[in-house]
Amino acid sequence: MCLAIPMKVIEKTGNNGKVQAGNVTYDANFTLIPDVLIGEYVLIHAGFAIEKLDVVEAEKTLDLFREMYDNQDD
Repeated sequence: MCLAIPMKVIEKTGNNGKVQAGNVTYDANFTLIPDVLIGEYVLIHAGFAIEKLDVVEAEKTLDLFREMYDNQDD
């Protein structure tokens, strides 16, 4: 199973940059969507931005991840 994580673009230089979700910052490659801008949300899979997301959809997905994390058995 593959999982792509919605993350916000916080830095971009050419086809590389950084994305963030919560307290996690990750290096990303934007070759597949080179027109992405700082502040936009993208799906990250294996270090590559593979799709742009609108803010509402990204936040809904991140809320679901938070809910799953908060409800996991210890």
